[in-house]
Amino acid sequence: MSATGNPYHNAKAESFFKTLKREAAYLAHYETFTDAETHIGRLIDARYNSKRLHSSLGYRPPVAYESLYTTHKKHPSPVVR
Repeated sequence: MSATGNPYHNAKAESFFKTLKREAAYLAHYETFTDAETHIGRLIDARYNSKRLHSSLGYRPPVAYESLYTTHKKHPSPVVR
């Protein structure tokens, strides 16, 4: 989330929650808050962070991008693309 009066950072959070609602919340019926929390947590770990491609990360999933970033930090090279 962003500071008051700066809508740019908030747009990323809004986009994430829109996707989360469309791919998880609206497709399932949860009996309790705990059921929702468990299901959505699994969705984020299993799908959103490891399989779903993100245009802002060069069409890579966050896990792959993070791996690329940490590899780059250990072994510097000119440019990672």
